[in-house]
Amino acid sequence: MDNIIYSGEWLALASAVVWAVAVILFRISGFDLHPLGINLGKNLFALLLIILTTLITGAGFWPGAGLKPTLLLLLSGFLGIAVSDTLFLWTLKLIGASLTAIVDCVYAPFVIGLSYLFLDERLTRVQLLGVVMIVSAVVTISARDTDNGRGPLTRKNLFLGIILGVTAMAFVAVGIVIIKPVLKDVPVVWATGVRLIGGTLPLVLFPFFPARRDDFRPLMKLSTWKILAPASFLGTYLSLMFWIGGMKYTFASVASALNQLNTIFIFILATVFLKEKATTWRILAVALAFVGAFLATF
Repeated sequence: MDNIIYSGEWLALASAVVWAVAVILFRISGFDLHPLGINLGKNLFALLLIILTTLITGAGFWPGAGLKPTLLLLLSGFLGIAVSDTLFLWTLKLIGASLTAIVDCVYAPFVIGLSYLFLDERLTRVQLLGVVMIVSAVVTISARDTDNGRGPLTRKNLFLGIILGVTAMAFVAVGIVIIKPVLKDVPVVWATGVRLIGGTLPLVLFPFFPARRDDFRPLMKLSTWKILAPASFLGTYLSLMFWIGGMKYTFASVASALNQLNTIFIFILATVFLKEKATTWRILAVALAFVGAFLATF
């Protein structure tokens, strides 16, 4: 893969495409499932696929990685999957797919800022302009939007969704930046699997609490998996491997900006398949976010 020109950029873009489709499916699943239930279900399904992939390819389950890289990957999984994905799915449930996609754009500024501070990656004036435009997009929807695709959206749910979404992106940004230095020394599939373990183990504890059992009971129904299985395959198995591959083979700031193109894909898919409104303010916010993400790559 190292010999493929711009492989990291292509992987980051592929991650954005498959993630956009998965978000629509997760949104549909979220109509009836709790975010904790969706997160645990998708992680277990993807872990099974990672194990099968490792067996089929003949790759080892322990490729000689040291203790520090393994612990960092586990911590990254806890922050970026157990915590961030739960908050993201909650945001999706509260404010819908198209608005969540716009809030999701704060991910790029977080990664760019952290990469500048801890990875010595460049931070130009053009990138800063991109960050400003992304933040402006979030401010636009917070001031103007009142519909989540399923009916009127209360101001309380809108602001709660924005806060949860921004927090989710902060956690996932920290999670990827802390493992960027170790990704060059470990296989992508193995790194994905270890991160999934770190993101799944904390969630496994929740079904043992009586007050939370109802959140996970739908996972025992076959009908649940008609949507959740393809969503997990695309959004947790494929997208996560593409995402880590993108981070491994190019600058974190460039990969994060290309990942952010999922905003456009999600907005279009949400409008077509979920019948979420394409209002003037949403189109403006998407345009700001899209151009901001593009500028962030310079």
